[in-house]
Amino acid sequence: MTKVAVVFADGCEEVEGLSIIDVLRRLNVTADMVGLTQIEVSGDHHIKLTCDKVVDDSLLDYDLVAFPGGKIGAENLRDNAKLRSLMVKRHKNGQWDAAMCAAPIALARYGILNDANYTCYPGFDQQTKKDAPTGHFKEQITVTDKQHKVLTSRGPATAWAFAYAIAEAVGIDTAALKEGMLYNYLADNIQASL
Repeated sequence: MTKVAVVFADGCEEVEGLSIIDVLRRLNVTADMVGLTQIEVSGDHHIKLTCDKVVDDSLLDYDLVAFPGGKIGAENLRDNAKLRSLMVKRHKNGQWDAAMCAAPIALARYGILNDANYTCYPGFDQQTKKDAPTGHFKEQITVTDKQHKVLTSRGPATAWAFAYAIAEAVGIDTAALKEGMLYNYLADNIQASL
């Protein structure tokens, strides 16, 4: 059974984390909300989130672990020693890790972006380039680096693209859900609404 964990820290971008949970659960994938240090998390926009569990060694059992962004949330993820240790082990095990918006700063600090293709929120690449100078920054909506098992995305508006890319990275067919959630319609018609 495929399992994905989304790690929520105080100050996270709520829509980014919840988009992943929503899409994966619609696809019948086990998707757990994992609090960085506690079950109750306060997002960057003062939305209270109740997680399923708190970070522990079980993160090693997930097919993919994803981080939502938000500057404060990303810094909390980046600076947590326990999470760093687990993520480094996951990376050495060849497991998928994902981060979007500001959160690639955590993966960069952990060494996970070394030599990998990735993206992040505009401006945060200055920090990722310092911590992971051998990484390859791209300006795409999402970047999936299959060789390094790293998936990244840009910011709040790219959360759905990120969520679908996560599902696809772990082998889930997203075609029907993209149609049903009007994602394809959005992709085909967004220019007309701008």
